[in-house]
Amino acid sequence: MPGSADSVRTAARPRRGFGLRGPRMARQVLSVEHVDALALPVGDDGVVAGVDVQDRPAVLGLHHPVPYDVVLVGGLWTAQVLALRAAGTGARVAVETGRPQVWTGLARAAGGDQQCMTLHEVGRVPPMGATAVSPVVVIRDCGMKPPRGRVSSGPWQSVLTLLPYLSPVAPRLLRGASLAGIQQVSPEEAQQVGRILSLTRQEVEALSTLADGVTLWCAGRERQFVLTRPTDAELGLLGAARRLD
Repeated sequence: MPGSADSVRTAARPRRGFGLRGPRMARQVLSVEHVDALALPVGDDGVVAGVDVQDRPAVLGLHHPVPYDVVLVGGLWTAQVLALRAAGTGARVAVETGRPQVWTGLARAAGGDQQCMTLHEVGRVPPMGATAVSPVVVIRDCGMKPPRGRVSSGPWQSVLTLLPYLSPVAPRLLRGASLAGIQQVSPEEAQQVGRILSLTRQEVEALSTLADGVTLWCAGRERQFVLTRPTDAELGLLGAARRLD
């Protein structure tokens, strides 16, 4: 019966997982004409990888509360730019590499008085203690066949594996990656990447003609060509964009 005590108790009963009903307020509606004016700021959880085909900033979200693996089939230059920019967001960057000589200068420049970028031998990355307020990005620069190391992605700790070219381990790594970046590869490698990532014919054909500094980033069904433009500081430290080391 409407207005009975039972119905009042039912209405006041908390909704499971949502709590009590709050005050009724008018809906906030944005008209279609004003949608283009809506802009969201870039927070500290993303790295500006460059610009898209419309010259808009392309941001890679690297900090997540769940494991997040990134594979970059490309050059050392792009990996180092991403490492430097990740450090600029406040993340701690750990580089696992068998060629520390190419990373030492960058680590010194990135850290300044603070050790925000550290270098480690292959298989020797210690537990980093990543948290939401202190995220970690691990860069694995371990050659064509990176060994299965002790380091792995986890909450607030992403792992970026750099592969200079496709190798026998590349299909497994690409299929398991949350985000994959492909720079210029041979036509044969482009065909293989296309099958692994389900690329369109146009995307496959473009992979063998990409300019230095251009990467096709793939996340699920999303695809985006991104041009990484170095800042003056990056240009002085790393030089111009290049695909080959």
